Amino acid sequence: MSTSRTAKGPDKQEPASPQAGKNNRKLSNFLCFAVYSANLAFGRAYKPILDGLGLTYTQYIVIVALSEEDDQTVGALGEKMFLESNTLTPILKKLESVGYITRQRDPADERQVRVRLTPAGRSLLDGDPVSPLIAATGLGDDFPVVQKSVTRLRDNLLRSTSAEPEKS
Repeated sequence: MSTSRTAKGPDKQEPASPQAGKNNRKLSNFLCFAVYSANLAFGRAYKPILDGLGLTYTQYIVIVALSEEDDQTVGALGEKMFLESNTLTPILKKLESVGYITRQRDPADERQVRVRLTPAGRSLLDGDPVSPLIAATGLGDDFPVVQKSVTRLRDNLLRSTSAEPEKS
């Protein structure tokens, strides 16, 4: 594997990016494509399970996020889920219409809308309906390690993009 010198010093070397260079421009060498296609595969794996619950993936993760911490503002929930409120609001309206959540203006600050699970929403998670997907990943004991690595990757990318000056 080729290496490149870095700011770490002349004796410290890091592997060169497999994406570097014209001759290595294979789709299979792009980490971003591996993550993107894994996301699509997760969607396919989740679909039959979530169809049985009558939920989309995004609706399901809203339910999970609220089960972790109920009574959140729409803004806080959106931040946790990496969704803007204009994307999240229609999802919340749908979940409210089927009786899985309630939305209510915060009496202390009318600008804030608070979201809570109903007993029906909480019961969707009884029995951990998606636990078979952990086995389907084939990662075994490496599952938590891979999950932490992907989370670190996401956080690093978010940090690097938030440090860029805004373009007008």
